[in-house]
Amino acid sequence: MQVNITFRNMFATDALRNHVQDKLAKVADKYLDKVTEAHVTLSLERYLHHADVNLHAGHFHVRGKEKSEDMYASIDMAIDKIERQLKKHKERLKNHRPAHVHQSGPVRVRYEVFSAKEDELGMTPEVIRSDEFLAKPMSVEEALMQMDLLNNDFLVFTRPESTDLNVIYRRKDGNFGLIAPGGESMLSVAPPRRQRTQAAK
Repeated sequence: MQVNITFRNMFATDALRNHVQDKLAKVADKYLDKVTEAHVTLSLERYLHHADVNLHAGHFHVRGKEKSEDMYASIDMAIDKIERQLKKHKERLKNHRPAHVHQSGPVRVRYEVFSAKEDELGMTPEVIRSDEFLAKPMSVEEALMQMDLLNNDFLVFTRPESTDLNVIYRRKDGNFGLIAPGGESMLSVAPPRRQRTQAAK
């Protein structure tokens, strides 16, 4: 497994590198059967030690992010969070076989964080921060699993057969919402249970 470690606002030490690599190797050997790659950022901000661990397992991406007053503790908590997520999805990850071929590639998406200031003409947006990411092709089931692995409230992805953007998100009532272009539901892939029963007869 290739592990890339970035140190910010702190000295890079072999002890920390070895600790991260040993912890990640144990988790990967236990829960993953694919070649993986990890990107780890260790930083010191306002006397707190931050550990941001991103683990790529095939088509999926798992993230653990923690902070504490000790870097070793932050690393352990971040990787423990990843281990809990992988343990929860172990069988689904192992047995997952996409029913389709991902014909389309990832789409570059830009997002911006802005505040709205009120002036004589009304509310004027002012960009505070902007960034880009890749929306990858996947099914709704894959998107749900990926969103849960990342512990996010939403996920932007594309349809496997096109570059149309879709958004899946967590609702306050505990259910999930799906925003997709077009008038055809992506979830209507099977006839109602009553029709299947009648057909079986």
